[in-house]
Amino acid sequence: MKTTGLAVAISLLLAGTAQAAPAGNAADNALAIAKRAIAFRSVQGPGNQTPELARYLKQLFVEAGFSADDVTVEPVDDTAYLLLRWRGTDPKAKPLVISGHMDVVEAKPADWQRDPFTPVVENGYLFGRGATDMKLDLAMVTATVIDMKRAGYKPKRDLILAYSGDEETTMKTSAILASKVKGAEMVLNVDGGGGMLSEDGKPKYFSISAAEKTYADFQLEVTNPGGHSSAPRKVNAINELAAALVRIGNYRFTPQLSPITKAYFDGAAPLQTPEIGAAMKAFAANPADEKAIETLAASPAYVGQIGTTCVSTMLSGGHALNALPQRATANINCRIFPGVKPAAVMAELEKVAADPGVKFKDVTEGSNPTDASPLRPDLMNAVTKAIRSVRPGVPVFPSMSAGASDSMHFRAVGIPSYGVSPIFIKESDEFSHGLNERTPVDNVPLGVTYYRSLLTDLTK
Repeated sequence: MKTTGLAVAISLLLAGTAQAAPAGNAADNALAIAKRAIAFRSVQGPGNQTPELARYLKQLFVEAGFSADDVTVEPVDDTAYLLLRWRGTDPKAKPLVISGHMDVVEAKPADWQRDPFTPVVENGYLFGRGATDMKLDLAMVTATVIDMKRAGYKPKRDLILAYSGDEETTMKTSAILASKVKGAEMVLNVDGGGGMLSEDGKPKYFSISAAEKTYADFQLEVTNPGGHSSAPRKVNAINELAAALVRIGNYRFTPQLSPITKAYFDGAAPLQTPEIGAAMKAFAANPADEKAIETLAASPAYVGQIGTTCVSTMLSGGHALNALPQRATANINCRIFPGVKPAAVMAELEKVAADPGVKFKDVTEGSNPTDASPLRPDLMNAVTKAIRSVRPGVPVFPSMSAGASDSMHFRAVGIPSYGVSPIFIKESDEFSHGLNERTPVDNVPLGVTYYRSLLTDLTK
């Protein structure tokens, strides 16, 4: 992938001595932009460089020929969003929106084998925070749009790039962007969907994310008068809370199946190991099949596909080493199956806890429960055509995301949204939000070809 010209461009960009759009073809540009983007520490809190990243991207668009007035970078708290409008030839046609985010989750250099904000290409992988989630996709879309603009392409409908700056945290900019594009035809969210590689590197399948689970946080709290640790009492706030957490941890919500997850299981089953494949087929036929449920629930990759999940994520209690705890709290994070209300899930958890001394509170921020987006033939056909132009013969089917993304905010204002990232990755290489995040760089030339096909078909 690396050429002498690309290496020079990257070194200048990383040194900060050149801010011009990198020279070369769209694939070279995409990798250079991705590396520059990773170098921005776009993490919530002191020193957040998301606004600087947004300004860098705006400069690239302006240098490619877009009017500065059509590329907005708006600060919001310690972050910012970017909104680009590429005006189409038919003002009556509804816009097509490309959604992505510039921020990443925190990464502590001491925990990594390499500095997370110093991008490295090594052994065929791009390493760095955001290499998978999702600065490489953002760079590929950016490079593709720049290349199309420079080539003189004229979209029929407006093409809008909506890059949020806090998708990993409060999603405040996500909601703002959704409000600004109400009435759009659809959203292509490049932070979702994608392809699976087998462990020998062969493409297995590609999925289009047409639904996602609802994110929710519930706080559990137990209070107690406390006292001296030398005079223990039968009721202990920490013990009481711990007992409730164990009951919740052992609980399984009733498995569910939707048309999208059924299509996913039917499509993915032939491509799995015999055990997983058989479980997928059985669950798709009968979501009450206990054997299938046990098999899928045992897999971190598939447990989120069979229904609502809730897990303890944070715990705090006590105020002194030599005192009985007066207060103990925990956070339960839930990913709720589409169509199920968060209030109903919290009520179910309260019953499972079976202790009136454990008080529940919904502390969710920035989440919108939404229904699935319809499987539109124009979208499905365009994505299938684009992916098979670079990955011939690969099966394509819809899926549900177990995580949360900007799509929820677009769906909340009535715009169908679809995860369409062309990145293919092995299950063993999935390190989003984790240590030593990496993505195969051979995705880059295929990705820009895919995006050009998809954007052309949906805007011509």
